[in-house]
Amino acid sequence: MIALIFFRMKYSQLTKEQFESLHNEFARFLATQSIDVNEWNQIKKEKPKVAEDEMNVFSDVVWDDVLSKTEYLEHFSPRVLNLFKCEKENIHRIVVQITNKEINLLEQEGYEWLLKNTQSKEVEILEGTKGYNEERNTELFDLIQKGSSISKGELFEYFNKLITS
Repeated sequence: MIALIFFRMKYSQLTKEQFESLHNEFARFLATQSIDVNEWNQIKKEKPKVAEDEMNVFSDVVWDDVLSKTEYLEHFSPRVLNLFKCEKENIHRIVVQITNKEINLLEQEGYEWLLKNTQSKEVEILEGTKGYNEERNTELFDLIQKGSSISKGELFEYFNKLITS
């Protein structure tokens, strides 16, 4: 009797470029399952669904590792900057909103204007903290899927100092 295992992805499969950049790690991952390069090529050719499942498992392992190490996220839109500090139990958010419709934070000029005019009446800064509704990494992945980027946290800490000063 053959046991069928259905793997449900937690995140999303890595892109071709991401797989290529993680070629050695993927080879080690396959090796932990006693799959060498010849067997892998055979699996891809004869059992594409099994190959897809292996790639999905590896993708989830990579995403989990990256997300577990993620401390800050940021999301830019033309007039709103969302900054997140991602702690173990809580996520802290600072929202910087520009009321001047002439300013575009997606352009260098608009970004520089913001940094020079943080005390302007055209800059509104809000903050909040909440616990995660789902698993931490799942929520961070959702924010990334919606356009957030992993950051080093310089902007979050900059605006956090402005708020707490």
